[in-house]
Amino acid sequence: MSVHCRREGNVGYVTLDNAPVNAIGLEMRQGLDRAVTWAESEKLTRVIVTGAGSAFAAGADAREFGAPPVEPHLPDVLARIETSFVPWIAAINGVALGGGLEIALACRYRIAHPDAKLGLPEVTLGVVPGAGGTQRLPRLVGMQKALELIPTGKAVSAQEAKEMALVDLVSETPLIEAAMVVPELLDQIVPLWERPVDQVVSTDAAIAAAQKKQPNQIAPLEAIRLVALAANSEFAEGIKEERRVFIELRSGTQAKALRHIFFAERAAKAPKWLTAAPKPIAKVAVVGGGTMGAGIAYALLSAGLTVVTLETDAEAVERAKANVEKILGQSKARGFVSDAQEIEILGRYSASDDYSAASDADLAIEAAFESMEVKKTVFTALQTVMPSDAVFASNTSYLDLDEIAACLDAPSRLVGLHFFAPAHVMKLLEIVRGKDTSDTALATGYALAKRLRKIPVLAGVCDGFIGNRILQRYREAADTVFMDGSTPWEVDEAMVEFGYAMGPYEAQDLSGLDIAYANRRRQDATRDPNRRYIPIADRMVELGKLGKKTGAGWYRYPGGAGKVEDPIVADLALEESHFEGRIRTDYKPDEIRRRLLLAMINEAAAILEEGIAQSAQDIDVVTVFGYGFPRWRGGLMHYADTLGAAQILADLEALCQEDPLVWKPSKVIVDCAAKGIPFADWKAEG
Repeated sequence: MSVHCRREGNVGYVTLDNAPVNAIGLEMRQGLDRAVTWAESEKLTRVIVTGAGSAFAAGADAREFGAPPVEPHLPDVLARIETSFVPWIAAINGVALGGGLEIALACRYRIAHPDAKLGLPEVTLGVVPGAGGTQRLPRLVGMQKALELIPTGKAVSAQEAKEMALVDLVSETPLIEAAMVVPELLDQIVPLWERPVDQVVSTDAAIAAAQKKQPNQIAPLEAIRLVALAANSEFAEGIKEERRVFIELRSGTQAKALRHIFFAERAAKAPKWLTAAPKPIAKVAVVGGGTMGAGIAYALLSAGLTVVTLETDAEAVERAKANVEKILGQSKARGFVSDAQEIEILGRYSASDDYSAASDADLAIEAAFESMEVKKTVFTALQTVMPSDAVFASNTSYLDLDEIAACLDAPSRLVGLHFFAPAHVMKLLEIVRGKDTSDTALATGYALAKRLRKIPVLAGVCDGFIGNRILQRYREAADTVFMDGSTPWEVDEAMVEFGYAMGPYEAQDLSGLDIAYANRRRQDATRDPNRRYIPIADRMVELGKLGKKTGAGWYRYPGGAGKVEDPIVADLALEESHFEGRIRTDYKPDEIRRRLLLAMINEAAAILEEGIAQSAQDIDVVTVFGYGFPRWRGGLMHYADTLGAAQILADLEALCQEDPLVWKPSKVIVDCAAKGIPFADWKAEG
């Protein structure tokens, strides 16, 4: 049973019990419905509802996502609780999210444990609260607070909830306190369905914030409209409209995409076949104290590990220390770290130019300059000072992990751990398995990801692994469109309209054009001479236009301020097109998007075919959490499935008329089109 009822005197206790987080499914709804009948038939003086374990209730049961609603519906059950002559009290012992908070809102009185978290995060799954949240919350806390919580999906602490009157009391013992609430107080409380909305405010600011922070998303704007409806309509009308919108959005493309990436994120864990025990990690050596190395070091320190940064000389050591201390200072300024925590963290951190400082480290993560020679030198030095059972990891973004491993006496000790900048913020971690990587090293990578609260995705060895390989093709397609008939700002605008926070050119201005330039020079010797090469980015670097850090890249940044279109850059495309003898085409935004997305999808399909990625779902996780692909589109391959393999194949075959080498369809796309299956279902033969 998901709901347990017991009586003590005239008090009824109802416990929500659906481990691990007491998600609300059909059985729990049925149990709550029966509990209302039971409480009334027993003539109880109150009912105290709480959750089993450490959660009150964390929203809908994920197993019912996407399925048709089945009676009893939660709004109907909550209406019975709210209108019952037996008053209900919510003893919120842990997280109360989504439907869990809606249960609490239907109660007459709410008491929260200090560790409780409360919120209505439905918009993050592409829907609105569907059981009265948009109508009850503004009647309880006022319209302004409701607008701060519901359209953003923000959760608040118990103390914050108390300050805004979302809960009546905060107590270490909510069950005991609930039993002690005097009956006269319960009798005086007006149920929320009978209350008006106080503090009515304009929704303009909330709409503007949603359009800025959640562009193109439907649910936040609908949530705002429903909160406004609560202020201007009868409760019954608002509840009816809320339910209609919830049902409509639930079956929409955005909700399906957000559910997909929700499950994909939670499925990102060590594969079942990996049964080896990880190497226990207490101390980590990070080689390189630059931006990436410092971010990795801080992430490790935040997870409670001891860290030593290894650098080349005393001056570099001081820079490394300053970089880590800068991140720590920023965290402290934001209130994430206290004075005492700062002292404790610094007590676990050191930096040295002597590799023997890593002699007692369990793991070394190399984050040095992206050069094969440099990385081999680093690992050769590390293996002379570190324990024989220590695990080595490289943060290389593109280089051949197997070639790096060849410099080691035991290549099996090396695993790829590709962090994303800033490493202490970005959630994605590509775990790269070389041909000799041991299961112990691989398991250690997964264990570290879990400790750092990263989302791990297994990748095979190739140039750029999963994410950067797709990124290279994305940039190549963008450069081709730019040279043949567009401008960087037109390309960027087209991709921002698609849902990216910024387009490929603005993004490259932030990272620096010199990074991609160095990578292209590395690839010169192996580049296919028959593949078209766009030289504009090389000319940009030769002109000293390296991006925002130099005041000019694809855009100009006068005074270090916002970006400004640069006609010199546009002229470079005109010159190069003229040198090639090409007639430029005026690409419209839809065509720009189509070409760039087809390029990425085709490359991703090739990655899947080669076994570099284990599944289409893994590619979705990488593109969303590492490369800014709009979450509400579900990831690159989920989006591809909305187009259909047959349509993608037809589009690629048409583009092959322009360039049969670049646009040749991947075997995966051909297979999926022939079999009529989605990319999500594609499996390698054998």
